[in-house]
Amino acid sequence: MSAAMNQYLIPVEPYYYPSSNEVALFKAAYGLRMPMMLKGPTGCGKTRFVEYMAWMLGRPLITIACNEDMTASDLVGRYLLDAGGTVWHDGPLTTAVRHGAICYLDEVVEARQDTTVIIHPLTDARRILPLEKKGEVLHAHPDFQLVVSYNPGYQSMTKDLKQSTKQRFGAIDFHYPDGGHEAEIVKHEARVDVETARTLVGIAHKSRALKGRGLEEGISTRMLIYAGALIRDGVAAVDACRLAMTRPITDDEALYKALDGFIEAHFA
Repeated sequence: MSAAMNQYLIPVEPYYYPSSNEVALFKAAYGLRMPMMLKGPTGCGKTRFVEYMAWMLGRPLITIACNEDMTASDLVGRYLLDAGGTVWHDGPLTTAVRHGAICYLDEVVEARQDTTVIIHPLTDARRILPLEKKGEVLHAHPDFQLVVSYNPGYQSMTKDLKQSTKQRFGAIDFHYPDGGHEAEIVKHEARVDVETARTLVGIAHKSRALKGRGLEEGISTRMLIYAGALIRDGVAAVDACRLAMTRPITDDEALYKALDGFIEAHFA
């Protein structure tokens, strides 16, 4: 591994609490360098899982937050002017392919479809990345792996992945953990007592029951950790929950009242 890639190594073991056999499945997939898709709701631990696996495998991790303005050049690279003239600069995907990193495209469905098709030659037996502007075909480093994530329950038909893309990946489903498991995560990450963690999880479970009945998504594990950290630092529990958990997920006054009712009932 080149010294330039050291900046992408995960230096300390990330905290990750497995909920099933996802660690073993990912390790087996990496052994084959199989492209992987992580499917699940926002804030359920997909990104933390990738960080944990990169640390476990000792591989650099290059993460790209996809968005609708991202172009193919943003991923692959482009020619830029500098003091010496026009010079090619690798994009993050090309850097990962060239040096054998794990490349993680977070919320890949947010990228334009004409951008995501450039990953197709990397996700079959060819394992190549054509750099058309440079006139080069880059063969992937033996250690390179492509990982993508998306939230299938949140996407509209116009923003879903094409079947021609989906079928190039192996997939692992992620869900919010069960109550005891999730409370342990919140306790560890927010550094709060177990009773506070359990109470926050109880509120989250109530909110998730409203998905599809006014809420696009319930309260995520990430939001519980934020609320717990605020409580740990002295913010009143009700105020912390409103700030970190209920106000970000809806603008509907009726839902505010329902969610606030859950908070007040649990922290009475």
